Amino acid sequence: RLREIGIQPDLILCRTRIPLTSEARGKISLFCNVEREDVIQAIDVDNIYEVPLRFDTEGLTDNILQKLGLSIPKKSLDSWRKWVKKVNNPDQETRIAVAGKYVKMKDAYKSIREAFIHAGAANKVRVKVVWLEAEKLEAHPPKDLSSVKGILVPGGFGSRGMEGKIRAIQYAREKKIPFLGICLGMQCATIEFARNVAGLKGANSTEFDPDTPYAVIDLLPEQKNIRDKGGTMRLGAYPCRLDPDSYSS
Repeated sequence: RLREIGIQPDLILCRTRIPLTSEARGKISLFCNVEREDVIQAIDVDNIYEVPLRFDTEGLTDNILQKLGLSIPKKSLDSWRKWVKKVNNPDQETRIAVAGKYVKMKDAYKSIREAFIHAGAANKVRVKVVWLEAEKLEAHPPKDLSSVKGILVPGGFGSRGMEGKIRAIQYAREKKIPFLGICLGMQCATIEFARNVAGLKGANSTEFDPDTPYAVIDLLPEQKNIRDKGGTMRLGAYPCRLDPDSYSS
């Protein structure tokens, strides 16, 4: 099919669940008009960080360098192997709860999943994530999360599920469970503290309640006419000016 539509590959990476047999490799080589060594097995792995090692074992690194006419000295992958070993062989396991509103979508919090893998490997720990649906927490606040060692509330947009996130944050504060709030998660933590510790009943963000009696989170004046989702997010470096009469200074 590749040749029929005018594509002549230099390399073919074959996704497969089982090892590629010599016979299968030979057939692909024959019918796709490539050398046998240009048929690279891309077998499924449990840990995505194993992929570079598998490809290197298959000869992909040398193959690409040869095809591009590059004489770059081949680097040792020992440090990468050590990294993969840390990911695959932790000394212990810990549980972290994540209260979000997109938890049913596998890749919605992909960066957070990967961050847990990296942080876990650095500490020789496998992080098991306990996913909490924020909307359900509104009607059924968390009762027993004694098995988790931390609670994380990630970013998001819109008011849906926000009160559930606030309940999860309140639980973390009252039970003295380590907490991390990212973006909206940090804002929810500010709102929770204002309501339940500072006694500011009805405290909120003007994004969700323009008439809140205590606007502990507010949009900057130049952002108030922005209507696109995410358009009010701060990207890049900005100067930060602290009010000299405030606690922050």
